[in-house]
Amino acid sequence: MMDIEGPRILVVEDDEAIARLMTLHLRAEGFDVVTVGHGDQAMNLLRERGWSLVVLDRMLPGLSGMKLLRWLRREQAETYVPVLMVTALGMSAERIRGLNEGADDYLPKPFEPEEFIARVRALLRRTRLAGHRTAESSARIHLDADVPVVHDGDKQVELRPLEYKLLKALMEKPGKTRSREWLLDRVWGHDVFVEPRTVDVTVKRLRKALKRIGRQQCVETVRGMGYRYIDPES
Repeated sequence: MMDIEGPRILVVEDDEAIARLMTLHLRAEGFDVVTVGHGDQAMNLLRERGWSLVVLDRMLPGLSGMKLLRWLRREQAETYVPVLMVTALGMSAERIRGLNEGADDYLPKPFEPEEFIARVRALLRRTRLAGHRTAESSARIHLDADVPVVHDGDKQVELRPLEYKLLKALMEKPGKTRSREWLLDRVWGHDVFVEPRTVDVTVKRLRKALKRIGRQQCVETVRGMGYRYIDPES
């Protein structure tokens, strides 16, 4: 069974150590990550739809990061993808050039992983606020397709990626009880070893987030069986 996809991030970085570091921290947050180290490979991947964010190194073998950025803004303008540019060239003129070419943010190397993740989250929020399509809906409550945000009328709350995936899985069939084992396979993946009680911890965090919009009751515990999503308007 395939995993539920969360925000999908393309990391374009030719330094293997830095690429591993970024991928490690992004996946720890629950993001789906694809990593490449060559500009031409990145261009081929960016022809696909469905990317939520691109982390782009300035200096790459093959097509440079700046040329790739110009191509992306010219050829993919109808499906805008935010770009976080990272580079060892931290001079002010370089940052200004990158931003003028279409980068949404600029992070000089070396950087702290916490700042990197914070900037990624900020860009995803900004993209959502600019207005994107919705993916799953049930009455008034719905999930954003590109960023882990749940909406209820004019109220909204940001979720952690794993909370987003869990809620999306439950919302596929409102009222249907899903076991912990099913949720582990659907959300975390069958090739990842995770204790079943991890589901309970994630549900607890999800309810806490939903409480901020008054919808914590949407995720119901079915004693001895698992969890189900209850349509708020049913």
